[in-house]
Amino acid sequence: MGKLFLNIIWIVLLTVITQIGGVVYIIATLCYRKKTLKKWSAFIILYLLCTFGIVPYIAPLFGREKIKTNETVKIHTLFTSLANRNYVVPEVNEVLTHVSDKLTKKYPEVEIHCLDANFPFFNGFPLLPHLSHKDGKKLDISLVYEDKKGTLVNDKPSVSGYGVFVNPLNGEYDQISVCKTKGYWKYDFPKYLTLGTIHSGLNFSEKGTRTMLQYLTQESSISKIFIEPHLRDRMRISHPKIRYHGCRAVRHDDHIHIQVY
Repeated sequence: MGKLFLNIIWIVLLTVITQIGGVVYIIATLCYRKKTLKKWSAFIILYLLCTFGIVPYIAPLFGREKIKTNETVKIHTLFTSLANRNYVVPEVNEVLTHVSDKLTKKYPEVEIHCLDANFPFFNGFPLLPHLSHKDGKKLDISLVYEDKKGTLVNDKPSVSGYGVFVNPLNGEYDQISVCKTKGYWKYDFPKYLTLGTIHSGLNFSEKGTRTMLQYLTQESSISKIFIEPHLRDRMRISHPKIRYHGCRAVRHDDHIHIQVY
């Protein structure tokens, strides 16, 4: 019973994190029930084969494709690709292409760093801890940062890209405190998801992030853009597509959330 319970835990955990990991684990377990080392070796080989050799060719049947990376569009962490969290509908890739082309014309050194997107299969399958990343239409993008000299850089303040917040300044509207006072304790939960903080000398770039937001609002396929109200006001940018996401989500002063129709 102990082994069965442990196997169930692994199946659930791997499914939640990667979508396909649970199925691959079942196959590896059936092949090597009593040989733990061989089972995990088989799991790793089969998982990598599926992730990079099979899933990308099946995902289009579900209307999704991998984020198309190039010199100006990057996946921020290897984990995102390894865990199959880098799938979107084609319209999102078109947005990334258009916006990155415009952005690099103004700031040639700036890359768009993609964080969590969606899993490759099945509408409605949740990509935890996100509430809405379950239809291929959503993508999180990192904010733009600059060094102490004001030079735009592609480094980010955390390993994961999440959890290092650009807090409200004195006099700015503090939506974070409002939500937490109302009992939404998980509003700043991403602070536990940094996987480590790095590049402590970075500052939030108003000019770089504002420019990227302006280009995003110009994309006809984008329906909504979420960013924390104090950053929207600080950058003096207003557009019907830029909205507040509500206290039931998590704070958005460490990343931008975009979604298409």
